[in-house]
Formats: sequence, structure tokens, C-alpha cells
Amino acid sequence: MCNNGSQGHYHAAAISWYNFLAMKNPFELKRILIFLGFAFGIAWLAALIIHLTGGLVNNPLALPLETIAVMGAPAAANLLTRLLTREGWKDLYLRPRLRQAWRYWALLWIAPALLTIAGAAIYFLVFPEHFDPSLQRMRQLTAASLHAAGNISPWLLLGAGTLQAIVLSPLLNGLFTLGEEFGWRAYLQPRLMPLGGRVTMVIMGITWGVWHWPLIAMGHNYGLNYTGAPWLGMLVMLWFTLAAGTLLGWATLRSGSVWPAVVGHAAVNGIAGLSALATAGQPSPLVGPLPVGLIGSVGFAVVALLIFLYPDALRSPKSPQDKGAS
Repeated sequence: MCNNGSQGHYHAAAISWYNFLAMKNPFELKRILIFLGFAFGIAWLAALIIHLTGGLVNNPLALPLETIAVMGAPAAANLLTRLLTREGWKDLYLRPRLRQAWRYWALLWIAPALLTIAGAAIYFLVFPEHFDPSLQRMRQLTAASLHAAGNISPWLLLGAGTLQAIVLSPLLNGLFTLGEEFGWRAYLQPRLMPLGGRVTMVIMGITWGVWHWPLIAMGHNYGLNYTGAPWLGMLVMLWFTLAAGTLLGWATLRSGSVWPAVVGHAAVNGIAGLSALATAGQPSPLVGPLPVGLIGSVGFAVVALLIFLYPDALRSPKSPQDKGAS
């Protein structure tokens, strides 16, 4: 329980943030709220339609609504907010900036796979009973391929699939993850940065996680067969979005482009499910081995912690964004 002095401190801090945003630019807070209204409104309306038409399973409307309407809502919110408030088209963060930012492109292309594999490995070390060295699930899914190839090792197939996911996922999934990142990292994040980098990443992580809640409530990422469903799944999702979102936000901030975050988000989506092929039994999805679990996300959490601890990691670069439609 907080004492009166602590309550007064937090209350004063909240007022100062509000006043800072409101007085620094009278239109900035309004734009943020309009953006959030569009981003949440469009996505949650699409999620409601998915729920009313049968949910995420065996529903022909689920996939197109999720990939287009839900994932595209933040990008639509960016555009609609700019149009409604006559903000203009500066600082779109759409320039690839490959010459200056190629390191962030490369890092975000590879790092999500390495962090996902690290999280799964740690999970299997903690819960060895959930590791299946014979890859029975992999064998079942690839029975025809294994037979046609002369009983080739399933581990070889898993390695090839992992390599394929690392190479191709950012390309195949990038169109869809652009719908999220063009909203969250390219629009909302820069407008929160006056509050400070660490505060911004916390707000971004919570906002991004809450935005997922209607899908989590229908079984996305965690299913519904766990204790405390779906509420605990919603809370664990906040942990993941804070950890992974900090990496994506850092890359956007340092590169001056949204594309490394698009690539990183797409890479996470493409590699996330592979560890399930080496899983035995029924592990709790809230824990792992997938990266959305508490242990499965350890790699992302460690990187996020390092970003938070390094003094200049979340400081805006001195060189400003190029003006114009960039």
C-alpha cells in the first residue's frame, strides 16, 4: 500500500506528463488519442466480427480479417490521423536508409531467430520432459517427405525449415507486419519520445499488448486450454510485447526507419512456431517453449534489459529525420 507521499508523487508525475504533452504541442496529445481510437477501434471491431462468426478456428473470415483488418489497423490509423488532423506527410519513417541502417536490417533479420531458439533451449533445459529428441510431431507433419526422401533425418528437415524461415520470413510476412509497425513504431513511438526512451518503451509495450487482447481472448498464441484462460494469457502477452517491442522500438529509433522493425516482427512471426515440432506432452503455453511464453521469451527479455540499462540506447540520434515524405 502506498503512503500519501508516494501517491502525491505519482499523481504529480502523471500531471506533468499530461501537461508536457499538451503544452509542448497542443495538437500532439489529440493526435495520439485519435490514432489510438482508430488503431483499437478498427482492430477490435474486426475481432468482434471474428468472434461473432465463429472464432479463430474453422472460420473462413478469420484469416483475412486478422491479417488485413486487425494487423492493418495501426497503419490505417496512421494515415487516417494524418488526414483528419491535417498533420501532413513528414517523418513517415518509410525510407529504407540502407546505407546508414544496414546493420539494423541485418540484426533484425537474424536476431529474432537466435533469440527464439535460445528461449526454447532454456525452456527445454528447465523442462527436459517436454523435449522430444525423436521429433515425433515433425515426423507426423512430414511423413510423406521423409518417405519420399528415403527416411531422411527429421532433424535435417527441421534445420532446413529453420534456415528457410530465417531467410524467407521477413520477405513473406513483411507486408502484413508493416501494417502494425507503420502505426506503432513509425507513428506512436516518435510522439511519445518526449517522455523519455524508457517510459516510451513501457507505454508502447503495454499498448501493443492490450491491443492484442481480443485475439488472445479467442485463443490466439496461447489457445484456451490453460489455467486462468484467457486472463493470464492477456497478462503474459504484455510481457512479450514489452520485451520484443523494446527491440523493435530501439531498431526504429536508431535506424530512423520503420523497416528494420518490420523485418524483425516478420522474422518473429515466421520462426515462432518451430520449437513446437520438438515438443512432447502438453507444456503450458504461458511458459514456453514458444517465444510468447515467459521462459520462451527470455532471449528477448535479456536484450530488452540491456537496451534499458545502456544509457544512450534509447536516445534519439542527433541527426533528425529527413524532411518531406520520408
